[in-house]
Amino acid sequence: MSDTAEQTKTYQVLARKYRPATFADLVGQEAMVRTLKNAFAAGRIAQAFILTGIRGTGKTTTARIIAKGMNCIGADGQGGPTTEPCGHCEHCVSIMQGSHVDVIEMDGASQTRIDDIRSNILDSVHYAPASARYKIYIIDEVHMLSTSAFNALLKTLEEPPKHVKFIFATTEIRKVPVTVLSRCQRFDLRRMEPEDTMAYLRKLADLEGAQISDEALALITRAAEGSMRDAVSILDQAIAHGAGETGADQVRAMLGLADRGRVLDLFDLVMKGEAAAALNELSAQYADGADPMAVLRDLAEVTHWTSLIKITPEALEDPTVSPDERARGAEMAARLSMRALTRMWQMLLKALEEVASAPNVMMAAEMAIIRLTHVAELPDPEDLVRKLQGMPVGGGGLAGRRGGGGTDAPGVGAGAQGAQDAGSVPISRQQHPAPTHGGGPLAMAVPAPEAALARFPSFTHVVALIRANRDMQLLVEIEDNFRLVRYSPGRIEFQMTENTPRNLALDLARRLQSWTGVRWVVSVVNDGGGATIAETRRAARDDLQAQAMTHPLVQEVLKYFPGAEIREVRSETADDSAAVLPIDPEDAADDWDPFERD
Repeated sequence: MSDTAEQTKTYQVLARKYRPATFADLVGQEAMVRTLKNAFAAGRIAQAFILTGIRGTGKTTTARIIAKGMNCIGADGQGGPTTEPCGHCEHCVSIMQGSHVDVIEMDGASQTRIDDIRSNILDSVHYAPASARYKIYIIDEVHMLSTSAFNALLKTLEEPPKHVKFIFATTEIRKVPVTVLSRCQRFDLRRMEPEDTMAYLRKLADLEGAQISDEALALITRAAEGSMRDAVSILDQAIAHGAGETGADQVRAMLGLADRGRVLDLFDLVMKGEAAAALNELSAQYADGADPMAVLRDLAEVTHWTSLIKITPEALEDPTVSPDERARGAEMAARLSMRALTRMWQMLLKALEEVASAPNVMMAAEMAIIRLTHVAELPDPEDLVRKLQGMPVGGGGLAGRRGGGGTDAPGVGAGAQGAQDAGSVPISRQQHPAPTHGGGPLAMAVPAPEAALARFPSFTHVVALIRANRDMQLLVEIEDNFRLVRYSPGRIEFQMTENTPRNLALDLARRLQSWTGVRWVVSVVNDGGGATIAETRRAARDDLQAQAMTHPLVQEVLKYFPGAEIREVRSETADDSAAVLPIDPEDAADDWDPFERD
């Protein structure tokens, strides 16, 4: 047999060949290793362990190492439980090979039923181990067990025989019932840090005698997303792909990735709104073997990375990023606004969904790029208004001129200003007569009825009195279901609506007498009533909205944003503090509107 055929026959993938055999070999799990070492040294070995973490962080490997440590007898055959198994005794060897009779490994994904638990565990758990110190049950992907299987396991898990230990592994810890978690000692295996992954991959490459560049290792580390097993598997593939000497270009071609620098170029073109150049770059990357879906994912990653740099500059210290990329990332973070980045992120998420379901991936990716570049050219709403008004963009927001001592122009909605500066007629709210301030509480007793009634020359002052005394139910009934016919101080006539409470006249008279100390006559008539306060307010609002729609500035905004609508119109001449009412209606400001509800 030739040497090549012999190597093919005996070859093991790197993930199995360099599988950690001791706790010292585990990378990036120092906290868990320290806890286990202390527990073994103190003889406080739990009856059940549960290991959780993302794929490829070493859950099953750790379970086997724990099983080895429990059953290792040492080279002399006299050793006890240890965190440094010898790896040479019969138990260590057979456990690592997966053939030990007393270490039962069970796949929770394929053996989910209660019958599987019964045949593999419950029927044999009471028998002593055949040769080892402990009988150990390892269940991988334990969260896949059925509810009945978990329930059947609970009693044995809570009070197992002294010679039995359980070790569970799962990637979905939230799917494991709390009743099971409470009976286990939990260890969370950390996602691999980029520095640890790159150092370990370099170590394996040196052991294999493979030439691979640091940039290629950075690409592999980024593609593994914290999974050491994925990183080692990709390294194994990269070494074979590079035929002895592997560079970043080979890794990109193997993974269908675009050059990171070219991804940054595409991102920059998109954010500048250069659609034609962006489409040409996307086509060039596609011609070089890049997957359009991978390109959009890379754009999303760059968007996320740039946003992090803008918030926390420490994100530039990522070891998987080259110095040139760091400089470009810092420049883009300084130039781009957070609003543009978040808009880019949201649209890329939508684009990824569309590309995944599109019949032609490249066509869908091109449409996504066109949409992204088109949106990148749109100004922010406040910048648009400032441009329309001929004002400098980026001057601190639309509200920056308010409170500066000049006369503020009326606004449309919450974000318009400067109608007078634009040469238009202000939109003003209908003004209601406002009482003047007298300084005393509304319900204060007065010496004579005439003096008390003189403080309420109009029905507007009566409404203000109700509002000031915070009788909101009465206020709502007056505003919605009260058609005033005739008013004089001390006497009110009104017409009821179909929703007016029958006792409204009596309630109003009693309240007014209580608050003023003077008897009021409130009577109901059959006709002659005007509009209710609520109807008057709605009419005024509709009139303001109609005026706003004819405003040149509003029409210009609607041209840029078709489909937009006016939700609210506020008058700059009205005091926003009207909700906080004065105690006395005669002490109200001139611009206070008693018809406006809290």
